[in-house]
Amino acid sequence: MSPRIVIIGGGPGGYEAALVATKAGADVTLVERHGLGGNAVLTDVVPSKTVIATAEWLTIAGRASELGIRRRDGGEIARDLTVDMGQVNARVKALVRKQSGDIAARLEKNGVDVLTGVARLDGPHRVAVGDDAIDADAVLLAVGARPRVVPGCEPDGERILTWTQLYDLDALPEHLIVVGSGVTGAEFAGAYRLLGSEVTLVASKDRVLAREDPDASAHLTRVFVERGMHLVGGRAARVERTDDGVAVTLEDGSVLEGSHCLMAVGSVPNTEGIGLEEAGVELDERGLIRVDRVSRTTARSVYAAGDCTGVLPLASVAATQGRIAMAHTLGDAVTPLDLGLVASNVFTVPEIAAVGASEAELKARGLFYEVSTLDLARNPRAKMLGIDEGFIKVFGHTVTGQVFGAVIVGPRASEHIYPLSLAVAHHLTVDDVAAAFTVYPSLSGTLSEAARRLHRMGEGDARA
Repeated sequence: MSPRIVIIGGGPGGYEAALVATKAGADVTLVERHGLGGNAVLTDVVPSKTVIATAEWLTIAGRASELGIRRRDGGEIARDLTVDMGQVNARVKALVRKQSGDIAARLEKNGVDVLTGVARLDGPHRVAVGDDAIDADAVLLAVGARPRVVPGCEPDGERILTWTQLYDLDALPEHLIVVGSGVTGAEFAGAYRLLGSEVTLVASKDRVLAREDPDASAHLTRVFVERGMHLVGGRAARVERTDDGVAVTLEDGSVLEGSHCLMAVGSVPNTEGIGLEEAGVELDERGLIRVDRVSRTTARSVYAAGDCTGVLPLASVAATQGRIAMAHTLGDAVTPLDLGLVASNVFTVPEIAAVGASEAELKARGLFYEVSTLDLARNPRAKMLGIDEGFIKVFGHTVTGQVFGAVIVGPRASEHIYPLSLAVAHHLTVDDVAAAFTVYPSLSGTLSEAARRLHRMGEGDARA
């Protein structure tokens, strides 16, 4: 008899696990209450990056005159550009439906039984869906998370918003106050400023994206200020509707006024009320499911993946956790999750991509390393494309040359980080990276040159 797998949640962790399990011969049922794709497709990654892509294209078009592109009547293209937010959000919703539908079609083609409903554990080997129950040899929890709500700053879906509610706007906010300067806050603040909104970003730390590479954080902070964004230090204590907008009161008593407020202050897992603790699934103090490196929970044959585990809030990590869980429960070869190999990207303009160890981690571990940093503006391909900002930073061992990590700041950094991800994953050296051919001219040429500069001690910035 085929193993019986039940998956609760249709996000990346859930649907990727379902595909792996069916390919291995398991009988798979996936239960989803909202729509296939989870937050990543429905309310987070796909919609937000679509809006950001629109902002990026607007920026590119705005620089057309620098490349000699003008209107037929001789006027500058940038002066005629505007944004129809209703049309932008209509496109967002259409893309969301298309992506969710594509996932549904793929699951159906592979023989996954998809149920729509609210599921809960009835012990470690049974899942209840409404009045029905499904027995399972193994269960995967991929229940995701939702925006955190701060008391006194509750969203109303019209003026005070979470990131899931922005796509119902039919007009560009006149003045958007963004509370939270992490990845979500920085991405939306940057995008709406480029789209034409006045933006105030409230940061609890002394810089935007405080957890990112300090040079990358400083670079983006400078770019935001140069684009006219208002950066304010502090934390929001209260957000209220006014006659024609919102008032954000900070903990120091100062008040910010705008037309809309976006609360981007983290998320909370969807783990309450679904029978986890009764089934022996242990949660931490934040309500996150405790898992090991092969996605096991504390309950036998119950696994978990994605944002509900708090491991790393990335769709790629959720998908990997789901695949690992199925490999483990079905007896396939398993490679435990290694967070040191995860590549991440912040979809601001410019983007910030990183992989491997950060410089702070290298210092904390006492490793001897060199740093090679090169500006993208000196790259010939960048000059042709009108790129005048960004950099590539590579960390290599001072003796062996092993690539410890890298940071890329620039357009499409998410695409260019991949060769360095391979280098970190396979313990390649800077010489290995430098020896591989690159196209001339190409932006990847700067990546190769940055590695080449670490060939001999003394050519990089040696640190320990």
